[in-house]
Amino acid sequence: MKIQNAFRLGLFGGLGVILAIAIGAAVGNLAAILTYIGAALFIALGLDPLISFLEKHHFPRWLATLTVLIGVLAAFTGLVFALIPVITEQVGKLVAQVQEIIVQAQSGDLDLTEYLQDLFPDLKVSVILDQLSTWVAGLDFFSIGGGVLQAGINIATAAFGGVIILILTLYFVSSLQSMKRGVYQLVPASKRARFIDIAEQITDSVGRYVVGQATLAFINGVLSFIFLSIIGAQYSVLLAFIAFLFSLVPLVGTLTGSTLIVLSVLLFNGWPTVLIAAIYYLIYMQIEAYVINPRIMNRAVKVPGVIVVIAALVGGNLLGVLGALVAIPVAASVLIIVKQVFIPRQNEL
Repeated sequence: MKIQNAFRLGLFGGLGVILAIAIGAAVGNLAAILTYIGAALFIALGLDPLISFLEKHHFPRWLATLTVLIGVLAAFTGLVFALIPVITEQVGKLVAQVQEIIVQAQSGDLDLTEYLQDLFPDLKVSVILDQLSTWVAGLDFFSIGGGVLQAGINIATAAFGGVIILILTLYFVSSLQSMKRGVYQLVPASKRARFIDIAEQITDSVGRYVVGQATLAFINGVLSFIFLSIIGAQYSVLLAFIAFLFSLVPLVGTLTGSTLIVLSVLLFNGWPTVLIAAIYYLIYMQIEAYVINPRIMNRAVKVPGVIVVIAALVGGNLLGVLGALVAIPVAASVLIIVKQVFIPRQNEL
């Protein structure tokens, strides 16, 4: 009998391990879909404060939701038909300028080494070009072709994912309240009121964070466009769009985007324009870190600075850019649960 029980225990244990592996593989295969769902839900929670704001101004819930959805579609359409053609045009000009430099270098009208040395006086351009030539000579061009094809597939996948996220966002925004009520019904009635209170605090915190981060990105994008236009930087619209996109990523986004913009100004405008741009972004990053960001984020999520850094690093390592975006509101949610659930229980012991 003991041997039989041991056999059954081992059998069920083995089946449990197999089931756990199968579930893990299924989650891995569904990682992209789960990412789309998470991003759409994250954006929907960010749009919910706008709906609540309209409701406070005597909009019926359905009309406030419809207004926000129309606004989202209008913004997406405006991005496609207004901003993207401008960016495409400027990228085309950028490619044409690079091609012109290459043609002049091949015809002998331009000494590429001297040209690059003038742009980057502190670098040993000749040594770098020699190393680059050696590297190119050893390349497998069949692998490069496969890499280019894979890059095209990745771009198409990203575009498809963006459309899916937009569709899911529209659905989640329109049905967010019914989804909440469905989840609340799963909680025992004796604990439902407390659960609803904490859940609403968490969703409000996430929504305020999304609005705050989008506001920071919008401010950086607009100010970058104005500044780059004033100093006469080439491709100002494209660079301002880069500033906006990178500012959506907390902590390192503004620094990374500013570095790319300054390097672009150095490449296409040279001195002293790049020096002016570098000084501007150094000043702007200080103002954003110590003035703009605290004023906006302190109203959105109240999370200690060290937890913000740790959460962003962990989220970025686990889920990439999406993880970095959701890490701070997740940390704020955990703090709410700890303060209102865990600590009171510990005090009762």
